[in-house]
Amino acid sequence: MALVLIAWELIGRYVLTSKLMFAPLSAVLAEFAKLWGTGELERHMLVSFTALGVGFAIAAVIGIAIGSLIATSETIGDYVDPVINALYSTPLVAFSPILILVFGIGPASTMAIVFLLVVFPILINTTAGIRSTDASLIEAALSFSASKFEIFRRVLLPSALPFIVAGFRLGIGRGLVAVFIGELTGAREGLGYLISVSGQTFNVPAMFVGVLVLAAAGILCVALLEYVEAKIAPWRHFELKA
Repeated sequence: MALVLIAWELIGRYVLTSKLMFAPLSAVLAEFAKLWGTGELERHMLVSFTALGVGFAIAAVIGIAIGSLIATSETIGDYVDPVINALYSTPLVAFSPILILVFGIGPASTMAIVFLLVVFPILINTTAGIRSTDASLIEAALSFSASKFEIFRRVLLPSALPFIVAGFRLGIGRGLVAVFIGELTGAREGLGYLISVSGQTFNVPAMFVGVLVLAAAGILCVALLEYVEAKIAPWRHFELKA
C-alpha cells in the first residue's frame, strides 16, 4: 500500500503533470483537509451514507423475507424464481432515470436505486442458503415435533446466515455504485454530486477525494462483514497448513 501511495505522488508530480488530468496524493490530501475544515465533506458524506444505510436496510429486510418465501415454498419458487433471475441479469442501472423521475431529485431517489441494486444479491443468497440446509437437521427437528416456524427460526435461518452475510458483502459494493449513480444526476449534495461537480469544474483533487471516501467506505464495510461472518460461521474460515 505504501508503494502505491508513493507511486501515486510521483506520477502526479513528474509524469501526469496536467492538473486537468491527474492530481498527486499531496494535493488530494490538502483538498480533503480543506473540504473537511469547511464542513462540506461531512455534509456530503452524511447524505450519501444515510441513503446507503436506509436503502441497504430496506433491501436486507425485503431480500431476506422474499428469499425465505421462495426457498420454503415450491409454489412461490416456481413462479418467482424466473422473474428474479431475469431481473438480476438485467442492467438495473438503466432504471435509475425512471426512479429519479418517480422519487424526484434528492435522497429518496438514491435510496430507491440503492435498494434496487442491493436487494437481489441478498435475496438470491438467502434462497441458496436455506435450500442448502442439511436435510438431516430438518429431520431431527421434525422428530422433536418442531413447528414450521421453529424449523425456520432454529434450523433454516441459522444455516443460511453465512450465505446472507455473503449477500451483504456483494450488496455493499453494488450499493456504493448505486449511491454514485443516484447522486450523479439525481441529487444536489452527496459524494456522487461532489465527484460530478468537481469533474465538471476540473477540480481533480476534490474529485479524487470523493472517490477515495467511497472506496474507503467499501473497504471498511466489507472488512466489518468479514468479521461478522467469521464470528457466526467460523468453520468457513480456516488456514491450510503444510
